[in-house]
Amino acid sequence: MIFKVYFQESNKQVPVREKTHTIYVKADSEREVRTKIADRQYNIEYIEAVEGNYFEYEKQKEDFEVLEIE
Repeated sequence: MIFKVYFQESNKQVPVREKTHTIYVKADSEREVRTKIADRQYNIEYIEAVEGNYFEYEKQKEDFEVLEIE
């Protein structure tokens, strides 16, 4: 399953919408996503599953790239 992660670059940074970044991560659960990116020190705002029509829509974006982190 693919998850979209909304985050700030630093876990010390206060969430500001204009500075929010996103990445796509392949994982089996939200917990696994958090485990995979824990070493990056991101301030995670929200994680959501991307599936169905939403997945098809997201794939059309030019910056769509799924991270397969071990």
